Amino acid sequence: MSPCIISTERLCLRKWIDSDSEPFIKMNSDQAVMEYFPQLSSEADTLSMINRINLAFEKNGFGLWAVEDKITKDFLGFTGFMIPQFESFFTPCIEIGWRFRKESWGQGLATEAAKACIDYGFNKLGFTKIVSFTSALNVKSEKVMQRIGMNYVANFDHPKIEKENLLCQHVLYEKK
Repeated sequence: MSPCIISTERLCLRKWIDSDSEPFIKMNSDQAVMEYFPQLSSEADTLSMINRINLAFEKNGFGLWAVEDKITKDFLGFTGFMIPQFESFFTPCIEIGWRFRKESWGQGLATEAAKACIDYGFNKLGFTKIVSFTSALNVKSEKVMQRIGMNYVANFDHPKIEKENLLCQHVLYEKK
């Protein structure tokens, strides 16, 4: 087991361990979890994502932490920071993101983890601004952005999603 880097009342945010792969693969192939993404992630895509997350920690000193339930020790999803790999009017930037397995929804876990990450980002990592964005259709994630104190900036078309796709239109939030 990996030690908590960020700890909340119910959650441990930590580096990824081998046993996270299987539940993450399952989560990324769940239609409900991936509703606001252009496609489901295959097993190979998910394992590649874990590798990119681990490389981001090495390169940047931050990344997407695995989120674990403190009591059950179950893998619940991820929350943390990334550097978006596309050009837009707000990049380069630091983005906060989260994704949780469906069984964990509706319990305030994304908000709890994201609030702790925001605090860590400003107070430990020295960030001066953090952004978050999602499909304009993803009202639940937008509400998390609002609950963690982020402010609406603009709508934009995601440059990596075809304009004809309903998921192209995104909302952008920031916190300074």
